[in-house]
Amino acid sequence: MRTLWIFCLWLLMQRAASQLLVDIVRDFETSLLNNRIPDTTNFLPEYDFIIVGAGSAGCVMANRLSEISSATVLLLEAGDQETFISDVPLTAALTQMTRYNWGYKTEPTPNACQGLKQGVCNWPKGRGVGGTSLINFMLYTRGHRRDYDEWAAANNTGWSYDEILPYFKKSERIGIRELYKSPYHGRNGPLDVQYTDYKSHLLKAFLKSGRELGYDISDPNGEHLMGFSRSQATIRNGRRCSTSKAFIQPIVQRKNLHISMKSWVTKLIIDPETKTAVGVEFMKQRQRYVVRARKEVILSAGSIASPQLLMLSGVGPRQHLQDLNISVVNDLPVGYNLQDHITLNGLVFVVNDSSTVNDARLLNPTDIFRYIFAGQGPYTIPGGAEGFAFVRTPSSDYGKDYTDMELVLGAGSLSGDRFGTMRNLLGITDEFYDYMFGDLQNKETFGLVPVLLRPKSRGRISLRSRNPFHWPRMEPNFMQHPDDIRSMIEGIEMILQLAKSQAMTKLGTRFHDRPFPGCQHLPFASQDYWRCCLRLYGSSLQHQSGTCKMGTDSSAVVDPELRVHGLKHLRVVDASVMPNVPAGHTNAIVIMIAEKASDMIKNSWRMRTDPAVRN
Repeated sequence: MRTLWIFCLWLLMQRAASQLLVDIVRDFETSLLNNRIPDTTNFLPEYDFIIVGAGSAGCVMANRLSEISSATVLLLEAGDQETFISDVPLTAALTQMTRYNWGYKTEPTPNACQGLKQGVCNWPKGRGVGGTSLINFMLYTRGHRRDYDEWAAANNTGWSYDEILPYFKKSERIGIRELYKSPYHGRNGPLDVQYTDYKSHLLKAFLKSGRELGYDISDPNGEHLMGFSRSQATIRNGRRCSTSKAFIQPIVQRKNLHISMKSWVTKLIIDPETKTAVGVEFMKQRQRYVVRARKEVILSAGSIASPQLLMLSGVGPRQHLQDLNISVVNDLPVGYNLQDHITLNGLVFVVNDSSTVNDARLLNPTDIFRYIFAGQGPYTIPGGAEGFAFVRTPSSDYGKDYTDMELVLGAGSLSGDRFGTMRNLLGITDEFYDYMFGDLQNKETFGLVPVLLRPKSRGRISLRSRNPFHWPRMEPNFMQHPDDIRSMIEGIEMILQLAKSQAMTKLGTRFHDRPFPGCQHLPFASQDYWRCCLRLYGSSLQHQSGTCKMGTDSSAVVDPELRVHGLKHLRVVDASVMPNVPAGHTNAIVIMIAEKASDMIKNSWRMRTDPAVRN
């Protein structure tokens, strides 16, 4: 934060730009007032629908259900509304250091994160209207067709790829001209999906490298996932397009929608006799409120908080709840099946090219004013991720067109993180940074990051206590399955192969082959060396999912209509319902789930959208 304010002060001190900046600030303040979300403080005793959590799913649900003019909707959110601080795509890591991040930390896990701060994994999760779409890296990918066909094959009727594709398209407003006529993209939705306008020499070399390795340049959200591509991201005119901007700000004047911020839900009220959800209990401004639901309570608090709230309310594993003296309403495997996409940061490459991005270079008037006035330039790169490749590791036991690894191209690298925002996000220590990258700060560098897309390991969310203000226990169990380690090592080796391609060699690309601290005793780049690196520095891409699994078997928490098994009038709508995490970035998938869920709810209650209020 100090760096940001110094930067803003520096801008204001520039005489040539001072009056212009005053005009910008005045226009910005006017825009804020126009888009300000009214905070409900006087509640109705009953609403038709109560939505817990205004994250990506909750925002969509609030928008779609309030299209029913005869229905009243209450959206409860523990955080506040977004501000300009989250708008700049390149500085997404800085946003995760603000109050918009819950700042979760996991339990120690034996096969990952042991060399990071406190020996645990950081799990940033969004806190505010828009949820994690306020702080994520904005990358928009949906996964593979087979991901959803497998959901459907497991008796989840209605969730095949052909059935869910219309819901991806419904929310999307594609801003990529060559994809306007694609049958896989939507043109009229509220959520903007675009390329960044910035295109470096590195990106061009990355795409050429893909061709050298036998891959096509593809649309990852089109017919084929596998291939290399520019980053598609939820960006609008160079700025973050959160689900708050897309789904909430355009409809804040709807009379039947009440939004209450800084409202911490502590319990779902479930009638133990009828097994029916009848309302919620929450705290706001140190006051306890109880509000009832005429039709449904919809839990959209995310893969960590949704299972926590269910268990606090008596829905979960019987023995676990009894150990905490919580009355059991329904015995279900809540909190199990936790999945995440795993990654390894710190693979840095030195290059003879001046288009790389680092903290020091970006503090120049040209890039700053180009972004402020035109929404263009390197500040529009989503989280610094300029491109990605979806590939198949050599030993994969999946089908030939079924990707199990993502390779993300960073326009810069950890070595350029002088101000420490990325280090703080990842939990990387200053000692690691100084040892690995202290002599690279004045050199041109970029990063490549492997991402495990099909993890076989499973973790768990459980309660630490009965106190709703305590974090739950988060056990990631990353890389517990040997196939996950094998896939990650092969992904790293594919990155090193990519860096040796002709296109990369022309840029003078050289791997920074200094051994990671704690692994120097092992032969460099050997299998044992990479296992050590993964154990110490492997971490999460923040795609936690699966903890309220959808299905019809004994491991499921919700049915294919997302209704909690054995209970009435209670649904879960967020990433926690995914049976298996798809090979995509989960924000897009959660939005799709919420679009589909809103239609299921409308159909269930035979309620129809009023065309006059459609967004």
